[in-house]
Amino acid sequence: MTLSATSVLRRLEALKDSFGSGTAAEKSELLQRLEGEALTGAKRVLRLHELLCYWRAYPENREILERVEAMLERFDRRADLRRHRGELEDSGIAGTVLYFRFYWLMAIRIAERWPELLTIDWRDFDDAPKLLELLHLLVPYSESPALDAFDNPPREWIRRLKGPRETDASFLIRRFAALRLPRPVTEHLYEKLDVPVRLEPGPDTPARTREKWDGARVVYQRRPPSRGRPSLRETARTAKFRVRNLSPRRGREVIDLANAAMVPRHRDLLVFLHADERDVRMVDFGDGLQFACIGAKPERRLMLEAVYGFLTLKNGVPIGYVLNSALFGSCELAYNVFDTFRGAEAGTIYARFLAAVHRLFGADSFTIDPYQLGHGNREGQLSGAWWFYYKFGFRPRDPEIRELVRQELRRLERDPAYRTSPERIDRLAADNMYFHLGRRRSDVLGRISLGNIGLAASRYLAERFGSDRERGIRTCAAEAAELLGLRSLKRLPPGERLAWERWSPLVLALPGVRRWSVTQRRALAAVVRAKGGRRESDFVRLFDAHPRLRRAMLELAR
Repeated sequence: MTLSATSVLRRLEALKDSFGSGTAAEKSELLQRLEGEALTGAKRVLRLHELLCYWRAYPENREILERVEAMLERFDRRADLRRHRGELEDSGIAGTVLYFRFYWLMAIRIAERWPELLTIDWRDFDDAPKLLELLHLLVPYSESPALDAFDNPPREWIRRLKGPRETDASFLIRRFAALRLPRPVTEHLYEKLDVPVRLEPGPDTPARTREKWDGARVVYQRRPPSRGRPSLRETARTAKFRVRNLSPRRGREVIDLANAAMVPRHRDLLVFLHADERDVRMVDFGDGLQFACIGAKPERRLMLEAVYGFLTLKNGVPIGYVLNSALFGSCELAYNVFDTFRGAEAGTIYARFLAAVHRLFGADSFTIDPYQLGHGNREGQLSGAWWFYYKFGFRPRDPEIRELVRQELRRLERDPAYRTSPERIDRLAADNMYFHLGRRRSDVLGRISLGNIGLAASRYLAERFGSDRERGIRTCAAEAAELLGLRSLKRLPPGERLAWERWSPLVLALPGVRRWSVTQRRALAAVVRAKGGRRESDFVRLFDAHPRLRRAMLELAR
């Protein structure tokens, strides 16, 4: 009996996690059936798309991979997609419209790449009246009489001001780019405006359908993905992987892929937007799993902790991302798996990621912040994130939360079918959770007040220089150079010089720094320079290897 297209789809979904069981030929035959048959309903089209993306990341053999990639390549030309395009808007499928409120850097990149496809979504532009206040800044002074005389709504003004062959969004973004202001000020003004935009589909616009890095070696899936929960300690001790530096050209390819993967998922990650192609490494576990480790440009780095973004790749397909902040021998982790791939290897991938940052940053303590656990985060509450980390061995330290945990465990013991409510998860997630490979300690991220360290720098500058902070930075930079034995600031590369200027007030505010030995002060100079060097992870290693500096920073933090 001939199966309907819907029945074929259901059978394929039943085979989703069947690997190495003799079903490859059936998968291939059924996929071939769906190449030429239309599905009824937008949800079925979406289900087929997600299955193809999944098997692209987890292909059983070459034949299935080639068929899946061919179907994805032509997906935007499917008749059923065209029929249901309106219902599939903002799904991230190739051939459908995307809506987003981009950060400035993403907005300008998209306006430069696809200017004719980008328009303002005026229906959702709640802050459009604020645009009227900025128009005088965005156009030449010769146009000010018209702006003063006529009370047009924002949409009408943009229509009159833009060129006949440019879109409203491209005009607005280009005018912001033309402002003679420091880049951070331009970014702030644009992002406060919160412009919602609509990106029409094009042959190469960001789409989940197209996401893949061609630098990955494909490893075929011979068995179902592991859904177990390996030991973090054992994995950190025994995991084997290779770390290799990418050339700036290949690094830029990975950065572009990371940013493109964020667009259809309505996310902007600053570390990807401000990424430095000189600081991209590939962490390769040899079985198709890779983490692209991406660092930020020196001018975009945080003052203290080092932040890296990791794009998780399975056979070159982005399946998630992780943010990692590192300092004091510890890491704060934010782990995300894209919806299509949730449930497949989540525990295994997490354990391997922790093993990777343990080696890359020398960290033995790890923490998860409240939002990632579900505090004030409905998605996190419903996904069970808090229990995911608890079962891995992460524990809260807050006494009230620990009592709540005991109550929940007693309820689960009495009723195995019991599930913690989202409201209860919100309370459980109100403080960080911690995991230690070594001894439990408190000098870790999440427990150290980095804000107090910043206040020490503010106090020092305020007492010596008051409002003249510019003179203060120049003076501190010179005094810190003399104290730490640096002969000339002019000879430093730009990134290192910037880091030196930023750190110099803090250097001078360190308790007892003038009594340190010459060796200790020269080591401190190396720490500061590494903050602006090619690889920020070098800064973390040097910082954590300087006991005197760590003690002084902890004293400021207290």
